[in-house]
Amino acid sequence: MPTHKPFHETLDLTVIGNMGRVHRLCREAVTIAVEPLGLTQSRWTALMHISMRGEGLTQLELANSLGIEMPSLTRTLKQLEEQSLIVRRVDKHDKRSKRLYFTEQSDAILHSLQETISDIKNQLYSGLSVEQLDAIAFGLIRMEQNALKCIQVNK
Repeated sequence: MPTHKPFHETLDLTVIGNMGRVHRLCREAVTIAVEPLGLTQSRWTALMHISMRGEGLTQLELANSLGIEMPSLTRTLKQLEEQSLIVRRVDKHDKRSKRLYFTEQSDAILHSLQETISDIKNQLYSGLSVEQLDAIAFGLIRMEQNALKCIQVNK
């Protein structure tokens, strides 16, 4: 009796390969939409992570949140400072560490960025039910946890 392959095994790429491709396409959709705001992909993602995690996080915390190395982040933060969108302040408790804060000028950009991303998300989620989106979210969280376990075991 032939066994029926699960749908996720019939994809041209693995589920993980498809996640990577979809991630790149979604990120590109946002990047194109926010280009008129003068924001590159690295800049808008940094701003959104600071916004989501809260002002006052350290550069290292932001680098970990973004999953990037400090040299890449430092360059992006310098560009955001030059645009007067953030300031870096030395941590009062650890002089080696810098904390990140928004400027008054960043309010309008952040508002436009959040509106644009919300619009893009609505387009990206088109045709998916809340239940489907929740299932995707729970699945991604579980896969992230599993990946972290694999990394720990294989280090």
